[in-house]
Amino acid sequence: MTLHPQAEALVGAVRGAPAPVLDDEHLAELRQGFAAITALGAGAAPALHAVRDLRIPGPGGERPARLYAPSGDDGLGVLVWLHGGGWVLGDLDVADPIARQLAVAAGCLVVSLDYRLAPEHPFPAGLDDVWSGLRWVAAHARELGGDPSRLAIGGDSAGGNLAAVAALLARDAGAPRLALQLLVYPGIDQALATGSYREHGEGLLLTAAHMRWFHDCYLRGGAGEGDWRVSPLRAADHSGVAPAFVVLAEHDVLHDEGVAYGRALADVGVLVDVRVYAGQIHVFFGLPALFDAARDAMADAGAAVRAAFGEG
Repeated sequence: MTLHPQAEALVGAVRGAPAPVLDDEHLAELRQGFAAITALGAGAAPALHAVRDLRIPGPGGERPARLYAPSGDDGLGVLVWLHGGGWVLGDLDVADPIARQLAVAAGCLVVSLDYRLAPEHPFPAGLDDVWSGLRWVAAHARELGGDPSRLAIGGDSAGGNLAAVAALLARDAGAPRLALQLLVYPGIDQALATGSYREHGEGLLLTAAHMRWFHDCYLRGGAGEGDWRVSPLRAADHSGVAPAFVVLAEHDVLHDEGVAYGRALADVGVLVDVRVYAGQIHVFFGLPALFDAARDAMADAGAAVRAAFGEG
């Protein structure tokens, strides 16, 4: 299928702009550009009962986090959310629109975690922050107004990678028990060599060149692409991990590995629902002002979280 007209319009607009320079010297510009695209397409912020900044202890010191409450009810389910950006870009403000929308769509508390970024802090720094943050949220869910027995994790792109790894870590540790992993076009295998890399690797908002640079930044600590904590598709065993809802864009370098991860989970009996949104590109999920499909995908994701929390 060809690109959706809304995707074609955004790709065309970006194509006319100067190409970003992918190196350490231009990190600030790249981070600003990522934030600008997110702000452009986020649309109006939904009304929430409360939004509160938190400080969460971690292995590298305290990290910022942000709590989103759609209502004043106690005992809501809790979704821990991890922003995308190739492990290099993004922060709580970039994640803010998606976190707000998820809180409303899922009717749950959302705790958005801010993890350390590469290349300043390569693997495993960001993952260590996420794993520590997830356990902290599980331990303090009641204080936050949530129900620790209804806990999920999710993220988009690199955040989806971190969420998938954290779900496997939680399985191996026996806690916290997760009701769902919500994976939005996750980067699941760092070989960067699937068919979708060949088919969609140029001319879109996320290119093969972007992914190679993100990969190089993230792995400067010396980890290899075969480490399952980098490439969760390569974990020796996926059985017993939390059920998954996977959102994919048809025209995305990460499409094929997302499909493969869904298959790997299903093959060992893990409940998984993989949704491919036709004609869409990477980043569409967070841009409801630009993409009608973003609103559909958000509604689908919210319904999946509600169902995982037993709310039907």
